[in-house]
Amino acid sequence: MDNTFQVDLRGVVDLLSHHLYGSPRVYVRELLQNAVDAITARRVDDPLAPGEVRFEPAEQTGDGTLRVHDSGIGLTEAQVHELLATIGRSSKRDELGFARHEFLGQFGIGLLSCFMVADEIRVLTRAEDSPTVAWTGYADGRYAVTLPAEQRPGIGTTVTLVPRRGTEHWLAGPTLTELARLYGSLLPVEVRVGEVTVTSGPPPWHSSDPEGSVRRYAREILGFEPFAVVDLRVPAAGLTGVAMVLPVPANPVAHAGHRVYLKRMLLAENAEGLLPDWAFFARCVVDATELRPTASREALYQDGLLDEVREALGDQLRGWLVRLATQQPRRLAEFLDVHHLGVKALALHDDEMLRLVERWWQMETNVGRMTLAEFRQRHGVVRYTAKVDEFRQLAAVAAAQNVALVNGGYTYDSEIIERLPVLDPEIRVERLEPTDLAARFEGLDPGIELSLRSFVATAQRALDPLGCEVVLRGFEPSGLPALYLVDRATAFRGELRATKERADPVWAGVLSALDEGGGDVRPQLVLNHRNPLVRRITALGSAALVGTAVEALYGQALLLGYHPIRPADAALLNRSFLGLLNHAVPGEETS
Repeated sequence: MDNTFQVDLRGVVDLLSHHLYGSPRVYVRELLQNAVDAITARRVDDPLAPGEVRFEPAEQTGDGTLRVHDSGIGLTEAQVHELLATIGRSSKRDELGFARHEFLGQFGIGLLSCFMVADEIRVLTRAEDSPTVAWTGYADGRYAVTLPAEQRPGIGTTVTLVPRRGTEHWLAGPTLTELARLYGSLLPVEVRVGEVTVTSGPPPWHSSDPEGSVRRYAREILGFEPFAVVDLRVPAAGLTGVAMVLPVPANPVAHAGHRVYLKRMLLAENAEGLLPDWAFFARCVVDATELRPTASREALYQDGLLDEVREALGDQLRGWLVRLATQQPRRLAEFLDVHHLGVKALALHDDEMLRLVERWWQMETNVGRMTLAEFRQRHGVVRYTAKVDEFRQLAAVAAAQNVALVNGGYTYDSEIIERLPVLDPEIRVERLEPTDLAARFEGLDPGIELSLRSFVATAQRALDPLGCEVVLRGFEPSGLPALYLVDRATAFRGELRATKERADPVWAGVLSALDEGGGDVRPQLVLNHRNPLVRRITALGSAALVGTAVEALYGQALLLGYHPIRPADAALLNRSFLGLLNHAVPGEETS
């Protein structure tokens, strides 16, 4: 035997308020939606029919209730029984045979949301050539339909809400005015709360002065003055609107929220997913007719159409950037100063944006700030470091060896440099290894090298406990006494072995397997024979003093090269300074 579900209406209301809707304030939106749809339905047969929605807040009604009047199509008694008494039934717009995209609502639960703030809902409605019908619904699931003796003065509907205890503030004039303006300010019908008109006309981008109107909207509603305003249109989604470029840097990790209207009713103040991730420098305000809302009507439904819209809007922002590059290069430079991260993120996947970054974005180099295009023109090969610290360590020394170097350590820069051959296969890109730089240093005269063999051996014994190789070369700048060099493979092996020492036996075994075949890889301390201090140290007669001095040079090289200081390095620094002091002031050793 078949049975019918029994619905606990109060339980359904609780479900709506705690899981579907984000806040009770949406009841105002749902009342507006029903009223505007009713007016739309009436104007199908009578285009000149009045279009007005009027809220009477509790202060005006005098009995604590809220009344909402509309000049829509109204309902007959049969429609009231069928449409207002069945939860989940599509509303009168489908019953009357109208195409869904002409209307705001889609889920037929608009009135039900009012039970979040009311214990009782009264509907007084009158359709053309039909008597006035009264419907009263209660939060416990009961309802009654009557034909009152007093007729409604005109076609349309009046909804009266009797507030639930503790929700009276939601029906008060100031709250109603704020919410009606928030959701309905752009609606194509007049909406009033008491004597205050909250509708302001068409969207700002459709005004006679779109640029000025959009900027005023941004200042008043969004709280910022846009750097630029970009028109947006996607006919397939019935979408029009604008993207407003932020005047300050945006966080690329934060998901940008956009203001979305659906058929001129506000859907969401912070809708996500409207723009590609790389376009985090823009905030959109759009109105659409074909995008689908979620069941709560507070976000956009993720479907194929939204994917198409996202791609189309991304293309339009990308086109704006290209036009800016060709028509207003100075303005583009100002934009890049603020939002280079977004453009560089796009350049990782888009060749046109890669070309724009190469031509217009100035990067840090050891020969001054310049674009990659200028760097290529002057120096041919694009040599770069992948970390900021590497650049700091090598920039001055590389410049002294006539090696031009780009700092690729900032966000996306290394990836962009590596992509340059996509623009032209002839472009040469090289990541500079410290050992490559050392190969450019001048070797010593064989006679001098032979005479300093004992010094090098003594220096090596001093640094053996630190796993560092001592090399003696001549290089510029001569004012730099020593240079600590470690290539990527050496750094990796060093980190691997340091981690192995701290790991438990199981992980230590795994790390040992990774370290197999690595050989004896060691960083280098390159002493500069052109430096007066180094030459003075090579002439010292005391092996102990040579060792102490070389330890001091090692510590200085770490500090000047922005290298991390390990506990063993810090101890060596202290020991070398104490040793030099003790040598300078004998008999006053410091423990």
